[in-house]
Amino acid sequence: MQNRLPFDAYEYYYSLGANRSYQAVANHFGVSKRSVTKRALKEKWQDQIAEMEAQIRENVTQKTRESVEEMMDRHLKQLTAIQGRAIEALRAMPLNTSMEAVRALALAMKEERVMRGEPVDSATKSVEEIIKQEYRDWLEPVPQDAVGEPEEKPSVPEVEEDKV
Repeated sequence: MQNRLPFDAYEYYYSLGANRSYQAVANHFGVSKRSVTKRALKEKWQDQIAEMEAQIRENVTQKTRESVEEMMDRHLKQLTAIQGRAIEALRAMPLNTSMEAVRALALAMKEERVMRGEPVDSATKSVEEIIKQEYRDWLEPVPQDAVGEPEEKPSVPEVEEDKV
């Protein structure tokens, strides 16, 4: 066995992914597991991996956020174009033949509201709004006069047995 663990041992350890172990590093470099463990503790390999994975998760989250924003921008532009075409059609057609344009405009407006997080109509409430209202209802303080001694159960009179 060698008596020295190479400088790039951490990189190899990290590259093992889900199969990562100090024993695998020791086997790969022909050293004892104890020397790998000592180096890992000294250089805080576990902390480095946790930081790296947290950074990767943050990068993925940021890219996902950007991707969703780009998609929503693209959809809003398409909806605006549909609305423009529908308005042009309404202007060009006689009122009795313009129902398709009206439907297209109404649909585009509805979809735009949905994408912007607005209620589609006045009766529509988002799940988030309903949950918030329920939390407010549950957390409403109980009036002090409602809190008190529990009501006593009516007592049942004892019946004397007839003596015969």
